[in-house]
Amino acid sequence: MFKIDLNSDLGESFGTYKIGMDEEILKYVSSANIACGFHAGDPCVMNKTLNLAKQNNVHIGAHPSFPDLLGFGRRNMQISLEEAKNYALYQLGALFAFAKAKGMKIQHFKPHGALYNMAATDENLALALCEAVAEFDENIIFMGLSNSLMSEAAKKKGLKYANEVFADRAYNDDGTLVSRKFEGSVINDENLAINRVIKMVKENKVTSINGKEVSLKADSICVHGDNIRALEFVKKIKESLEKEQIQICPLEKFI
Repeated sequence: MFKIDLNSDLGESFGTYKIGMDEEILKYVSSANIACGFHAGDPCVMNKTLNLAKQNNVHIGAHPSFPDLLGFGRRNMQISLEEAKNYALYQLGALFAFAKAKGMKIQHFKPHGALYNMAATDENLALALCEAVAEFDENIIFMGLSNSLMSEAAKKKGLKYANEVFADRAYNDDGTLVSRKFEGSVINDENLAINRVIKMVKENKVTSINGKEVSLKADSICVHGDNIRALEFVKKIKESLEKEQIQICPLEKFI
């Protein structure tokens, strides 16, 4: 039987601003990537999100970003490798404090936004992030774009790696994600998203925005919590995976 993790980026509200439908989405996913305060999230939001995750038996991971609240972490930043490592450690520490207080553990680490996309093609940046994770806790699974340089960096640092694929994002011919600046980068057709997910899990392939068949490995499927169709997507994806006899379970069960 195929096994797959179903994840979502959550805890992305900030102060009085609410983003996403965390309470509902946590009923359907097996893992949650929790914002750690640099692109979204704050201490109260982190606390509430972990409480909800615990109630729903959802495994948690750190979702660190560039320090870019204004840009929601989606703007490229030029920082040193030392800064990248320290930013990762800082955000891991923030989530760890809340997790420890609740008797929870951090299952995985998944960079957010521009940090994720840059680390996918910059091995030195990916190595800096992996070094932070390895020094903090070598048992934490590094989650990143399937078949990217983040995978190679994780291997070099002795970390377990989860190949992530996206239900609601379009792919370039090289397996990277289409920039959100371009039309068609976000998929809002739930039937298309579901068909793509099944193909990625069962055939290890996805059709790029230009119609090319791209090979990839799928360990975890992401549905973005801030997508306006996120709840419908995650419900129907879960139902479709189960109909296809694909078992949904957290990463630590099979990575």
